[in-house]
Amino acid sequence: MDLSWMGWTMPTAIFFISIAVLLVIMIIWSIKAPQAPRVGILTIETTPGDRLFISLLGSAFICLGWLALFGAPLWGALVVCLLYALCVFKWV
Repeated sequence: MDLSWMGWTMPTAIFFISIAVLLVIMIIWSIKAPQAPRVGILTIETTPGDRLFISLLGSAFICLGWLALFGAPLWGALVVCLLYALCVFKWV
């Protein structure tokens, strides 16, 4: 399989591996301790998988905004994304 069309760098590989690991953790968590949907601040029923999707989507926009405002090093954006994900899992 020729994957030369994509710039596979170490940060890119870590990013995709992290998402794969998150999905595996969510699958194991849902098998071990099934959770009923709950209604949070958005007033819609969300499952942990929904909250993971919302946090990943929001994190993408946070990183894009960070790049537009501050430029390349994304360490600050990473901190903001982690805080955002914690808030999503707690209140959404």
